[in-house]
Amino acid sequence: MQRIANCILVSEGRVLLLKKPRRGWWVAPGGKVEPKETVLEAVCREYEEETGLIPRDPSLCGVFTMCLEERGKLEKEWMMFTFRAEGYHGELLPHSPEGELCWHPLDQVDALPTSQMDRKILTRLLEGKKLSIGRLVYSREEELLRHHLH
Repeated sequence: MQRIANCILVSEGRVLLLKKPRRGWWVAPGGKVEPKETVLEAVCREYEEETGLIPRDPSLCGVFTMCLEERGKLEKEWMMFTFRAEGYHGELLPHSPEGELCWHPLDQVDALPTSQMDRKILTRLLEGKKLSIGRLVYSREEELLRHHLH
């Protein structure tokens, strides 16, 4: 099962998000956990590679089982570990290799173009919940079919 680690970095009432070029959707920067790497090591490495910033004291705020289904059959499944940080070191890259970086005011995040599943996760985690655990099921077209968040 693939493991993904990403981070929601909040600073001065804003959140840093990455706009992926394929669909133009905003996401929390992050990526795949490499073999022998902890999810904490992975989130710091991936975040720095994509943004130039190293999150300061990231804390785990979400663990999600992500499922892709086609005609009711499970096609793919992976785990996403989402961290939240409120400080950072480093300088923001002028150009990310993964897309466009932008700081967004927290009160405008809900209006940004994003996938249905990312909207559910971002909305919940920006509310400041301690730890969210959930399962999100979607189609190949990235339509959210059902979800359950604790």
